[in-house]
Amino acid sequence: MGASQTRSEHKHQHLADETGFSLEQVKNLHKRFQQLSGNEETISRELLDSVPALANNPIRKQIIEAFFDKRNQHHDEVGTCEEIGFEQFLMVMSHFRPPTLKTTVEEKEAMRREKLRFLFNMHDTDNDGTITLAEYRKVVEELLSKSGDIGQEAAKAIADAAMLEVASTNVPHMAPEDFYEGITFEHFEQILKGLEMETRMHIRFLDVGTTTMACGKSTS
Repeated sequence: MGASQTRSEHKHQHLADETGFSLEQVKNLHKRFQQLSGNEETISRELLDSVPALANNPIRKQIIEAFFDKRNQHHDEVGTCEEIGFEQFLMVMSHFRPPTLKTTVEEKEAMRREKLRFLFNMHDTDNDGTITLAEYRKVVEELLSKSGDIGQEAAKAIADAAMLEVASTNVPHMAPEDFYEGITFEHFEQILKGLEMETRMHIRFLDVGTTTMACGKSTS
């Protein structure tokens, strides 16, 4: 029993070092993972889809898929998983980790870039390194149409107009007949340059009874 507990402590400490979470946060996140999985070693899309806090999120599908996207698991792999274990779950959750008072300027910049890459991957659904008009339109349409305030055609028109505006910003000398291939990650960084990401990108379903991890939408 003691040896097993020691191995668990070492593993949790290793994961804390890998992700930037504190040891306490890793332990609490492990408890939440066990709650979600029913004490199984892995969880599926269906289990995450049943989380009540995600039920009304207009991009719930993209959030859930992000957990099973290998690009978000810090292992330099591509493709998707059918199920994920705790380590993979934790690696994805690290993208939602807010900075602390001890976070340096360099660490904040790295954290921001990781969050932007995570968001980019959510939009770049075919993993070709660009967000195409079709991919961008799909996300915007879902965000708008599911709000109940706008129809599908209007959502499509807004998405198209927004994408063309992005194209004209990133390729200012593009001729009308030119084809815009899509937003690269570098373009994506420029588009969101003025948006404060470090504390705004949270996920809310981690009600694990800890005061050391801020989860949920920022009110600032």
